[in-house]
Amino acid sequence: MAVKPTRAGSTKSVSILGSTGSIGTQTINLLQANPDQYSVRVLVAGGNFSLLAEQAIRLRPELAVIADEAALPALRAALAGTGIASAAGRLAVIDAAAEPADWVMAAITGTAGLEPTLAAIRNGGAVALANKEALVSAGDVFLRTSADAGATLLPVDSEHNAIFQALADGNRESLEKIVLTASGGPFRTASIAEMRKATPERALKHPVWSMGAKISIDSATLFNKGLEVIEAARLFDLAESEIEVLVHPQSVIHGMVCYRDGSVLAQLGAPDMRIPISHALAWPRRLSTVSPRLDLAMIQRLEFYEPDPRKFPALRLARETLVAGQGAACVLNAANEVAVAAFLDRRIGFLAIAALVEAVLDRLGAPPIADLDAVLALDAEARRIAFSQLPSIAAVPVA
Repeated sequence: MAVKPTRAGSTKSVSILGSTGSIGTQTINLLQANPDQYSVRVLVAGGNFSLLAEQAIRLRPELAVIADEAALPALRAALAGTGIASAAGRLAVIDAAAEPADWVMAAITGTAGLEPTLAAIRNGGAVALANKEALVSAGDVFLRTSADAGATLLPVDSEHNAIFQALADGNRESLEKIVLTASGGPFRTASIAEMRKATPERALKHPVWSMGAKISIDSATLFNKGLEVIEAARLFDLAESEIEVLVHPQSVIHGMVCYRDGSVLAQLGAPDMRIPISHALAWPRRLSTVSPRLDLAMIQRLEFYEPDPRKFPALRLARETLVAGQGAACVLNAANEVAVAAFLDRRIGFLAIAALVEAVLDRLGAPPIADLDAVLALDAEARRIAFSQLPSIAAVPVA
């Protein structure tokens, strides 16, 4: 499936892994707003062949790949006469990710994104990371591969992108700690009794961000912030004690770097994912965007609170796994994915999400991980145990 890079003048060649998801579609919006600066080589999607075909017809990539093999005939029919090559299946996705490009958006969610993201990193270009599993479940493997390939990892999560920007002066050795902010989600002011009765519909109503179901539930439990603590430790080579989390309901400050001289550098912006995406896309330059401009006079007040550890045990579990080792982080991520899916299917209650994750962590601990095969094997085992624990977790009232 070799594709020769085509460069128009000084344009940057781009591949998007996960083009039909929230991050992928917003990346495409930015590309369409700057057509003279970027040329799209590859688009990869999961199963939404109609949107993938629509994107391909607009952007004219050389290759469009869909993970769902059953969708390939429909994709090919939609692209008939365009000259755009197409393929399907897991290996086709990995091959597409391995195609040389100046910049790759790695936005395939879940463990399905591990192999394609690793393939993109091996090319040694710039990889914009929107796949949490790359650094949570397999951080050691990805960081070694990135160093060997000379790749540039550009964080897309708003919090990590904020830290990346605040560290731009290069004074990493003078850092005292970083602060990641959390909106607090839909249960910031709720009681534990209210959270115990929470429905999926209630948990999905995020007060600030518009996101997919999985990340919305993670934001409600604060597992999303726990995963970001682990990501930050890997990405910026930080100890657990060097990472602080504060609840910040306005979601204006996305991250802060505190230096040993008492200075604090904060990155501020409207809660709009196009801002960190555009920063990663244009880095080390900046793009003009249509994102809302921050009006501090209108906002007037910025609030910060310590997270409540009783209501949000996810942060404790994430910090414990970070100290325990890479294997524990892999287990936590896999068990959480099973727990969130079970909650959305109404098989367990909201507070049982963290209880299930903790039960799987207690069972598996922190096995050593040497390579990606070991990561995938441990991920599968953690999921198996999580599924086996669902009936007992569902039957036990959560305090």
